[in-house]
Amino acid sequence: MKKIEAIIKPFKLEDVKEALSNIGVQGMTVYEVKGFGRQKGHTEIYRGSEYTVDFLPKLKLEIVLPDSGVEAAIEAITSAAKTGKIGDGKIFLLPVEQAWRIRTEECGDQAV
Repeated sequence: MKKIEAIIKPFKLEDVKEALSNIGVQGMTVYEVKGFGRQKGHTEIYRGSEYTVDFLPKLKLEIVLPDSGVEAAIEAITSAAKTGKIGDGKIFLLPVEQAWRIRTEECGDQAV
């Protein structure tokens, strides 16, 4: 099993959710987060004063999948979240040793 952590722009959530649903992904966890990457934020003008916005609003998605579904999920996220502009986000892939479904006590791929 693998865990996909994806950082995306907030307005792309529905597109990503639909793309993942179309390939059979049944669940995900979404967090509202703030951060910056290479772009280091941006400057804005408010009431005549310029200030720097360091931490930009993003969404973090967490999805745990069997190994067989990882490539399709990464492709779906990439194609749905991509705008071609700076700040589109990142995808991280992590190993998951085991998973348990509390209600049924299933473990492994059946729990996901």
